[in-house]
Amino acid sequence: MHLIMILNALAVAWWLRSAWNQRQGNWSLRWQRSLFLFLFPPLLIFMTAIAVLFMGPQGQMGGMYTGSISYLLSLIYLAFFAISCIKLAFQGWQSVESARNCPLVNVGDRQARLLQTGALFAGQIGFWQPELVVSQGLVQTLSPAHLESVLAHEQGHHYYRDTFWFFWLGWVRSCTGWLPNTEPLWEELLALRELRADGYAALQVDPLVLAESLLLVVSSGPILSEICCAALGSSGADRLEQRVEALLAPPEPTPEAQLQSWHGFLLAFLPLLTVIFHS
Repeated sequence: MHLIMILNALAVAWWLRSAWNQRQGNWSLRWQRSLFLFLFPPLLIFMTAIAVLFMGPQGQMGGMYTGSISYLLSLIYLAFFAISCIKLAFQGWQSVESARNCPLVNVGDRQARLLQTGALFAGQIGFWQPELVVSQGLVQTLSPAHLESVLAHEQGHHYYRDTFWFFWLGWVRSCTGWLPNTEPLWEELLALRELRADGYAALQVDPLVLAESLLLVVSSGPILSEICCAALGSSGADRLEQRVEALLAPPEPTPEAQLQSWHGFLLAFLPLLTVIFHS
């Protein structure tokens, strides 16, 4: 019976991920749709594995005997989740320690870590309280107006705690790469993250200046891992046109997450209710 539960969860997860397509819409609808399809299938599988592990390898459920195969599969999958989390956390810690070895400098009215490289880079590196990191090439190349626009964008990442939330989303990505559309959904979420930070910055600086800064920074390419890092050019050059068009268009509100948008995720916890039918 437990094996049937696992197969059903896998079938639902595969079907939901396969149904995704990159439709157009405003920022809020795209974000809610992409986040749900990215998170719900792994969460459903995760909760099913926890339910099977909690019920144990012996007993009956719905008049059918349970076996140890499903229990062992759930244990292996949860162990894989845990190992992946530890691995990503260690890599993130290395990135943070590397950033902390850089000297502190004043950039405008902000403090930042200075990378000794001629590449153009600005990003937030860390977890819940990330630090601003800028490259020497960025400070020396950009004008004060362009530099201020880049810093405003990075302040948007700090405001929305993007490094923290995308660390966990990156964990989900690493554990469920075998599901359909994992990478397209990940890229969509990265692009929406950057659009949100762009929108935050556009309220403080000239959007045209920010678009010019974006063109300069993205053309230089990324120089750091995406783990625990949210940088101006992290969504890649393939999303550049979309971001520039959004900056030149009338500003679009990016509302805070509302409680009702999370109601659908409660369905992923339904496998836990099956525990009461186990004996």
